[in-house]
Amino acid sequence: MNLPWAAIAGGGLIGTSAVVLLATLGRVAGISGITAGALAAPRGDRGWRWAFLLGLMVAAAAVLSWQAGAGQPPRALLRDALPPWQLIAAGVLVGVGTRLGNGCTSGHGVCGLARGSRRSLVAVLVFMACAMLTTFLARHGGGLS
Repeated sequence: MNLPWAAIAGGGLIGTSAVVLLATLGRVAGISGITAGALAAPRGDRGWRWAFLLGLMVAAAAVLSWQAGAGQPPRALLRDALPPWQLIAAGVLVGVGTRLGNGCTSGHGVCGLARGSRRSLVAVLVFMACAMLTTFLARHGGGLS
């Protein structure tokens, strides 16, 4: 049986980092909140945010480097190459959705549910239902895939 070890390890690392951040600094590991606060938070509250974001970038670079060293092309770069305007539009839409939802999917799903937040439960139920509907339509809706 071929288990998705990378996904299991990644999920464990995400959960561990969320617990460590909450236990040590009393902060929630919602990426959109951390990113927004990296520029807007009071000066004494920015260092841990930048360290967290830098850690995300270093980890991504390490995985890409490891893949290249193992002879595997970086999958994220090879998926669907989109024109720059579509990438920018997608980023703007994600940002707007994050603001409308008072957080991103990772913040609600990992941290909000762990804290027992009702708002996060509703958010997770809504985005999971939308994801399932989108997947169904893409696979069976005739021409959306």
